[in-house]
Amino acid sequence: MNIKSILAKPYAKLVALKVYKQSKNAIEVQEKVFKKLIKLAQNTEFGKDHHFSEIKTYENFKQHVPIADYEDIKPYIEKVINGEQDILWKGKPLYFAKTSGTTSGTKYIPLTKESMPTHIESAKNALLMYINETKKADFLGGKVIFLQGSPELKEKNGIKIGRLSGISAHYVPSYLTKNRLPSWETNCIEDWETKVEAVIDETIHENMTLIGGIPSWVQMYFERIVARTGKKVGEVFPNFNLFVYGGVNYEPYRNKFENLIGRKVDAIELYPASEGFIAYQDSQKEEGMLLAINNGIFYEFIPADEFFNENPTRISLKDVKLDINYVIILNTNAGLWGYNIGDTIKFVSLNPPRIVVSGRIKHFISAFGEHVIGKEVEDAINNQTINTKITVNEFTVAPQISPETGLPYHEWFIEFGNKPDNLEDFALKVDKALQEKNSYYYDLIVGKILRPLKITLIEKGGFNNYMKSVGKLGGQNKVPRLANDRKIADELIKFEEK
Repeated sequence: MNIKSILAKPYAKLVALKVYKQSKNAIEVQEKVFKKLIKLAQNTEFGKDHHFSEIKTYENFKQHVPIADYEDIKPYIEKVINGEQDILWKGKPLYFAKTSGTTSGTKYIPLTKESMPTHIESAKNALLMYINETKKADFLGGKVIFLQGSPELKEKNGIKIGRLSGISAHYVPSYLTKNRLPSWETNCIEDWETKVEAVIDETIHENMTLIGGIPSWVQMYFERIVARTGKKVGEVFPNFNLFVYGGVNYEPYRNKFENLIGRKVDAIELYPASEGFIAYQDSQKEEGMLLAINNGIFYEFIPADEFFNENPTRISLKDVKLDINYVIILNTNAGLWGYNIGDTIKFVSLNPPRIVVSGRIKHFISAFGEHVIGKEVEDAINNQTINTKITVNEFTVAPQISPETGLPYHEWFIEFGNKPDNLEDFALKVDKALQEKNSYYYDLIVGKILRPLKITLIEKGGFNNYMKSVGKLGGQNKVPRLANDRKIADELIKFEEK
C-alpha cells in the first residue's frame, strides 16, 4: 500500500465525522447558509431590487424573490458579461460555466471565488466518504481519469469562460496531479471521437484504478478499448475498481458496463451542476446521495405536480417529505436566486437528507395526461435487464399521438448491446412495469386510451451518430430519457436498425 492510501484513511474518518455531524443538523445548517447568503448579497443590484435588507425570514424571502429560470435572470447575467460588478453577487465571478439550454440557447452560469471551492470540496468528500466506509484506498496509488471537456478557457472582461468539467480540470488536487490522465494536450482535443482514441493511446498500458465521467461517454471509451484489444476492460486494467459518475442514472448502463469490464466494480454517484454541487453518494450501502447542505446553497423545493400552478407550494428543507417528486430550487453564493435548474428529486432519507434524481421537470411525457417521468422509465427498463444477458446501450421515449393505425402509444427507441430473445415479450414486461409505477399510465392502458408501448430498434452506434449529427457528441451532453414531443424521435428514425 502506498503512502497516500495509508494517510487517506485517518483523514477520511475525520472528514466523515464532520460531514455527518453537519448532516444530522441539516435544518440548522441550512438556516445559517440562508442568513449568510442574504447578508452578503444585500448590496448587489439584485439584492437591492428585491429588498434583501428587509428579509429576515424565509417567508420574507418568498415574498420578495420569485422562482426564476435563466431567461428571468438573463438581463443581470448580461450586465456581468459586460464587465459590471456587484450585480448578482459581490464583485465579479471568476468564471462563467457555458452550458447548452434547450430554450435559452447558450447559458452562462457564474462561478465565484466562494462557489468554486465547493465543487472541488464535494468531489473530494465523495471519495473520502467511500474510503472511510469501505476502507479501500488503493486506487490512490494508481492512475485516475475523468473524461471531461476541454480545459482551454476563453476570457471576456476579466471573466474566464468554459465548460464546468474543463474549469474543474484547473483545480485537480495536488495529491492526484501526478496520477491523473490524460495529458493536457489530449484533454484539449475538441472532437470527441478523436479525443477518445487519444485517451486510449495514453491509458491503455497504464495502471488505471479510478475512471470517471458521464456513463454514456465512458461506455464509448470502454467499447473502443475492447475493440482495440479484444479483451475485457477489467483485463486491460486489472486494478480498476472504482467508477465515478454523474449526469445520468447509472442503472440502465450497469449491465452493459459489467459486461464490458468483465466484473462488478464499486461506483460513486455525484450530482454536480454548473449552478452548484448539490449532492454526492456517501455510502455503498444506503440508497441515494447526501445533500450538500453546507455548500453555499440554500435549497427550496416545489412539489412537481404543482410546479406549473399559479401559486405552487414552496418549502425549505425542514418541510420536505419522503418519496415526493420535488423540483429543486437553488439560491447560491454564485448569485443565483430562486433558480430552477430543471431537475426533479425525491428524498429517500430525511436524517441525514439523501436524495435521488428523478428526472427533469421539462423532460416528461404527458401527451395523454399520464405525466411519466425519467426515473419511472429508467426503473421500468432496468428491472427487465437485471440478472439477464440483455444490455441497453442507450434509449429514449416519445409519444406517438397519431399512428397510421390503431391507438396511440409510447414509442421507445432502444439501442441494445445484447437484444432480448423475444422483443415483444420484453416490451410487454417493460410496459407492465411502467403501469405499476405510474397509475395514470395504467388507467390509460386499461381504459384503452393507449395501447402498450412499441420498441423501435436503433442501430449500433445510432445514438452517438445522432448526437454527432446535432453537434452534441461528448463532453457533458446527454440524450434526454424522454420528451413530450417527437423532435428527437423524428431525428432518431434516421438511425433505425434495418
